[in-house]
Amino acid sequence: MKKVALSGLGVVVMVFGGITVVVPGNAAVPASPVAGQIMVKFRDDAAAAGVLGQQGLSDGPPIGSTGAHLVKVPSGKELQLAGALGRNPAVEYAEPDQLVTAATADPYFDRQYALQNVGQSFTNTAGTVTVAAGRNDADVDAVEAWNVTTGGGTRVAIIDSGVAADNDDISPQVAERVNFSDKTILGPDDYDRYGHGTHVAGIVAAIANNSAGVAGVCPGCSILDVKVLNDSGAGSSAGIAKGIDWAATHGAKVINMSLGQRVSSRTLEAAVNNAWNQGVVIVAAAGNAGTQAQVYPGAYPNVIAVAATDNNDAKASFSSYGKWVDVAAPGVSVYSTFPNHPFALETQYGSSEGYDILSGTSMASPIVAATAALVWSTTAGTSNTAVRTKVESSADPIPGTGSYWAHGRVNACRAVGALAC
Repeated sequence: MKKVALSGLGVVVMVFGGITVVVPGNAAVPASPVAGQIMVKFRDDAAAAGVLGQQGLSDGPPIGSTGAHLVKVPSGKELQLAGALGRNPAVEYAEPDQLVTAATADPYFDRQYALQNVGQSFTNTAGTVTVAAGRNDADVDAVEAWNVTTGGGTRVAIIDSGVAADNDDISPQVAERVNFSDKTILGPDDYDRYGHGTHVAGIVAAIANNSAGVAGVCPGCSILDVKVLNDSGAGSSAGIAKGIDWAATHGAKVINMSLGQRVSSRTLEAAVNNAWNQGVVIVAAAGNAGTQAQVYPGAYPNVIAVAATDNNDAKASFSSYGKWVDVAAPGVSVYSTFPNHPFALETQYGSSEGYDILSGTSMASPIVAATAALVWSTTAGTSNTAVRTKVESSADPIPGTGSYWAHGRVNACRAVGALAC
């Protein structure tokens, strides 16, 4: 494949891990309900007051367009009351609102191999990590894809911890912002004090050829900043469901969720299905447990689940895998944007100076989301079904295809129909 010299470009990629189940590191932990609330869907909303009154509860606000309601309950009785309500014939289902966290794994490797791999070695920004040379062309051929399109303003929703307003390599790409986390935003520096969402967004759409840092896989894309995680990288299933609904109604063509939970949620799945039915392509991280255990929302049928590979096209040791995973993408030592103010992940990874590497399926997922956005901006972008099919069918069948993941490692160049890949 023809390689193109990159002048003034950097590449950033990061992995985001899990609703409820995946926490910083590689291990999965037991599901944990959000204290003081559950999610309930009634067969007839007119019966809600009576059914809840029997348990000493009151009805709560709707959760997006899922049909479920967020009901306040005494702390510590979430599972008990969800079970009791779920047995009532007037209730379609009742379930805990699960704690959501972000996850990263072994983050210090280096620079822009995900977009163009010529077998380079590199160090991270902090100078604390040297990444050994990888295999030539173990990349997604983003540079070649740009000969066809750079995104054409396609809107990609980043459902995450927010996008920092003080990094000029990604902030200008943000078209709209909304906050569904439990954190009150007090000013511009408060959009992302965890760091994960800014890294994920940069992988998608950091500005190219601006002599500043890195380039996203889809540098012509616009970002919808949907904040669902707080300063600790934690959130809830209900918050994510509301975020999905908001993104679908605000013009998102692609939704990226670098997060996941081990326990399936009917409310979350309803939000995913509603967005899919509105024509959105939905992409999510497969998780960092290193097992075949399913993680949601990635495992839902209407979501593209993404595993992580390294700069040799080998499965990352931490990456979840299995027949339920759809594609793979680089997720080890991916370079991207960080906030220029203090943030939680900075204490783990050292001084970022606005850019550094992270590892995880959280980083792999936005590469696939950005590839889908590129396809949307071509003549092949006729529907979400067509875009998903193009992304999956054009993937490179690297080792592990058919066992670790279904379709291979994504190839942006082939996905957009470029002649030279």
